Amino acid sequence: MSRIIAIVNQKGGVGKTTTAVNLASALAIYEHKTLLVDLDPQGNSTSAFGLSKEDLDNHIYDVLIHRSRAHQATRKTEIKKLSIIPSNIDLTGAEIELVKEFSRESKLREALQEVKGDYDYLLIDCPPSLGLLTINALTAATDVLIPIQCEYYALEGVSQLLNTIRLIKRNLNPELNIIGVVMTMYDKRLNLSFQVAKEVRRYFKEKIFSTIIYRNVKLSEAPSFGKPIFHYDISSNGAKNYLQLAKELQKR
Repeated sequence: MSRIIAIVNQKGGVGKTTTAVNLASALAIYEHKTLLVDLDPQGNSTSAFGLSKEDLDNHIYDVLIHRSRAHQATRKTEIKKLSIIPSNIDLTGAEIELVKEFSRESKLREALQEVKGDYDYLLIDCPPSLGLLTINALTAATDVLIPIQCEYYALEGVSQLLNTIRLIKRNLNPELNIIGVVMTMYDKRLNLSFQVAKEVRRYFKEKIFSTIIYRNVKLSEAPSFGKPIFHYDISSNGAKNYLQLAKELQKR
């Protein structure tokens, strides 16, 4: 059965897109057919694979407003077994246009029905908000993965996120499960990272992945070259971290 994993945190700058891009890539490297859905109007997952956001014929906005079907918007990437449904700034309009639609929270779930059987994993890169797009992702998902940065205010807003997940589970998607929390941007030179990690572990307990994503220059550089870390520097610590995270995810 396909697993649909929404990668969610309403805060920006927590390594959400980095995790979406490189975890999807790592799962494909492990021979799983994987689809990455870019549900962020900023389109950073899209540009991370070298796709021009301005030259897209079909993208996730077209799918959500029924102008296109999911398979028509899907693009192959340079990584075998990994495809992407791209995004661009047009998606900002979807929040407004979907408000008047019947069953507006389920548009993404309906759209993915026709393609989800073709993949082992579908990962959704959500926008940094708890608006209608993120609600659509949580309604479509089987699982939620939460990236938490090991910096100041790491847990700020987390209770609001968890409450939203509980409401979605109660009213729209009873099968929704938090598959885990991954700590990102960990700098082992800083005592702050150690203290934040300790606090996050105390808060989430067994939901924490044992894999930590360390702060890594190569991870930061790769998107500017339009490449996931495995095509930019496969020997980097960032690549090793995401391969380990993918391995751990498969066991959950």
